[in-house]
Amino acid sequence: MSNYNSQEALKQYRQLGLETQINNASPHRLIQLLMEGALERLNGAKAAIDRGDTATKGALIGKAMGIISGLRASLDMSVEGTELPERLDNLYDYMGRRLLEASAFNKAEIVSEVIELLKTIKSGWDGIEPQAAP
Repeated sequence: MSNYNSQEALKQYRQLGLETQINNASPHRLIQLLMEGALERLNGAKAAIDRGDTATKGALIGKAMGIISGLRASLDMSVEGTELPERLDNLYDYMGRRLLEASAFNKAEIVSEVIELLKTIKSGWDGIEPQAAP
């Protein structure tokens, strides 16, 4: 019998693919990857709540919150003439507070709310053409 674990190999392959994407990504694409990662984890957390898996729910919400914190930290608050960074900062803060509530009270509908908010932000971000390097 083989000691080969196909699931572990698949996990490693995916990780390698993600590392390659990250290493070759523009700053614009990195933000997209972060948003995609947060959405994946939030969808997983929602499913975990539905099946009563509190450990997985907690881990996935925690990871999503970490990603959202990273998105928040990446905002350039020095941009003048626009309120967008401040509004996004407030929205990311709101999402984090809602996710704490969702985790504490096992509320899949709150996770769904945050998913929809993040999808809206992501669709706007996806509509922005990345700036070419000088």
